[in-house]
Amino acid sequence: MDVDVLVRVPVREQEPKVRATNFEEVCYGYNEEEAVAEATRCLNCQNAQCMKGCPVSIDIPAFIQQVKDRDFEGAYQTISASSALPAVCGRVCPQESQCEGKCIRGIKGDPISIGKLERFVADWAREHGIRPKKAENANGRKVAVIGSGPAGLTCAGDLAKLGYDVTIFEALLRGGGVLCYGIP
Repeated sequence: MDVDVLVRVPVREQEPKVRATNFEEVCYGYNEEEAVAEATRCLNCQNAQCMKGCPVSIDIPAFIQQVKDRDFEGAYQTISASSALPAVCGRVCPQESQCEGKCIRGIKGDPISIGKLERFVADWAREHGIRPKKAENANGRKVAVIGSGPAGLTCAGDLAKLGYDVTIFEALLRGGGVLCYGIP
């Protein structure tokens, strides 16, 4: 794929007449070739400003380099070290005012589509059965998390990484408050 480094790789979307008849996501996201092409636009800054704009401190240059190298599983593990919900954040996080808003590439040209790359990596991992790494050692302690919304799931994920045996309690009939907000 021939890439103009100043212009974002466009993201495929449903046609307006099609999306008017369904409730599926409008944006299809990147496929592998598109993700790699977008990742090649990254300047790999020494002092990556994008990371300063990320509220969960994802190692953005590292995961983008892994996408460039087609190490999608590695990219997922890099993102998952900091973010419990990369598929959600890749869709709804306000990247334009956070990481992408600080991207040096954006000074001259379009900033890197960091959110779309995060979404691609998370979706790729889900489709290939890849999960975040488990804690190396269980600490023998149990923790209850009340509520399965974004905060509860993030808390549970972070505690599990620290070796806790986590049980999530939810008052609603279905778990995953994220689903209640219409986020896949």
